[in-house]
Amino acid sequence: MTIKLMAAATLLFAVTQAGAVLAQSSTPAFQNNASEASRQAGNNQASAELFYMLQQLQGDLRRLQGEVEEQRHLLERLEQQGRDRYIDLDQRILKLTAAQQQAQVAASAAPPPAPASVQTKDYRQPSAEESKAYNSIVDLIRNQKKYDQAITQIYEFLDTYPEGDLTVNAYYWLGEVYLVKPQLEQAKQAFSIVATRFADHRKAPDSTYKLGVTLDRLGEKEEAGRRMQTVVKNYPDSSAAKLAQSYLDGQSSGS
Repeated sequence: MTIKLMAAATLLFAVTQAGAVLAQSSTPAFQNNASEASRQAGNNQASAELFYMLQQLQGDLRRLQGEVEEQRHLLERLEQQGRDRYIDLDQRILKLTAAQQQAQVAASAAPPPAPASVQTKDYRQPSAEESKAYNSIVDLIRNQKKYDQAITQIYEFLDTYPEGDLTVNAYYWLGEVYLVKPQLEQAKQAFSIVATRFADHRKAPDSTYKLGVTLDRLGEKEEAGRRMQTVVKNYPDSSAAKLAQSYLDGQSSGS
C-alpha cells in the first residue's frame, strides 16, 4: 500500500512537473504570436490611414489643378474680350473720324456759317439698375482705384446700355482711366468719341479738353492746340474753357 502511495505520489509529481515545463515552453510562444498579431494589426491600420491621406491629397491636388485651369481659361477669355472691345472701339473711332473728315470737306465747300453754338439734346435717362451699375464703376475709379476692373465694367456697361445719358459719361470715364494708367492711345480714342459723336452732351467740354491734354502728352502739340481752341469757342461758359485757355496762354508764352 505504501509502495502504491509512493508510486502515485511520484507519478503526480512527474505529471505536475511536466505540466509546468509545458506551460513554460508554450506561454512565450503564445505571447509572441499575440504580440506579432497586434503589431501587424497596427501596421495595417497605419497603412490604411496613410492610403486615406494620400487619397485626400490627390483629391485636393486634382481640385486645385481644376481651379488653376478654370482661372487660366477665364484670363484668356477676359484678354480676348479686351482685344475684341479695343478693336470695336478702334473701329468706332475710324468711322467717326471718316465722318468728321467728310463733314469738314463739305463745310469747306459751303459758305462760311454763322457762329455756332452747341445745343444740348435730351438723352435717354437711366433706369435704377443702370444708375446702380454706373455708380459702381465710379466707385471703383474714385474710391477703390481698381482701374482694370473699372475698364472691364465700363465695356460691359457700354454693351448693355448704349446711347443713353450715362453711356456718354461712361466713355468719358473710360478716357480718364486710360489717361491715368497711362494708355494714351486708348484715352485718345475714348475722349474722341465724346468730343465728336456727343458734342452736345454736358461731358463734351471736359472730354474735348482732356482730348487736348492727351494729344499734348502724345506729342501732338498742334492738334492739342486746336482741341483747346474748340473748347474755348464752343463751350465758352464751361470750366473746361478756362482750363483750355490757360493751356493756350501757356503755349503762347512758351513760344
